[in-house]
Amino acid sequence: MAESVPASGPSSGQVSGEDAGDRHEGERLQKVLARVGVGSRRTCEDLIAAGRITVDGQVAVLGRRVDPETALIEVDGAPIGVRPGLVHYLLNKPDGVVTTADDPQGRPTVVGLVPAEPRVFPVGRLDADTEGLLLLTNDGELTHRLTHPSYGVEKEYVAEVRGAPTRAVLRQLREGVELEDGPTAPARAALLDPSVVRLTIHEGRNRQVRRMCEAVGHPVLRLVRTRIGPIADRSLAPGSWRSLTTDEVRALAVVVATEPTAPPVA
Repeated sequence: MAESVPASGPSSGQVSGEDAGDRHEGERLQKVLARVGVGSRRTCEDLIAAGRITVDGQVAVLGRRVDPETALIEVDGAPIGVRPGLVHYLLNKPDGVVTTADDPQGRPTVVGLVPAEPRVFPVGRLDADTEGLLLLTNDGELTHRLTHPSYGVEKEYVAEVRGAPTRAVLRQLREGVELEDGPTAPARAALLDPSVVRLTIHEGRNRQVRRMCEAVGHPVLRLVRTRIGPIADRSLAPGSWRSLTTDEVRALAVVVATEPTAPPVA
């Protein structure tokens, strides 16, 4: 006599197929993407079906499960942070605060201005006497790409300088300035006031803006970073911080999705 087959469907003490998969094989990809704000679950399914999502370098298919702790997930080539507990802060660093996690001299640090948990680290650095926008995060992949010179992420500064730069000086800044460690790449430069220059660079040399202005005869009196890639916030007061929005995190990811060529000179 043939054995009877139990009816399908979950019963008391059983785990559904999806729950079991979530427990043992990771979570469904569309669920992970929706949770971090890529879109609704249906939208994420459409992105997967269109071949726009990759997991660890391979084009994902519907039904794919991932481990958010270890998977590298990209949307249109832009890495998306999906590991639980990721945070991304934007800080308006005041003058006199150092860009380190700890300072032997006892000076205030940028890490001391944001929540202590989870532990975060500054993305790049600003000199103690430079003010303005700074990112802090525990997202290692995004930090690597934002700070790696090959990605050329733009940083915009407003510098109050000694004297009144001429058009010829602005042209020097745009074409590149000879420094002791070699010529700088072309930059964007504009005069906002007789002694105030807006300078946009995509390199990350030590004290670069100050050295560029010094080299063309106009030492910096005050320096403020006003933009990092697509991120700017004129309403953020000095010493204040906020979390980046999902759209801002995605915008940063898009900027570092591919290694760009140097931006055109304005």
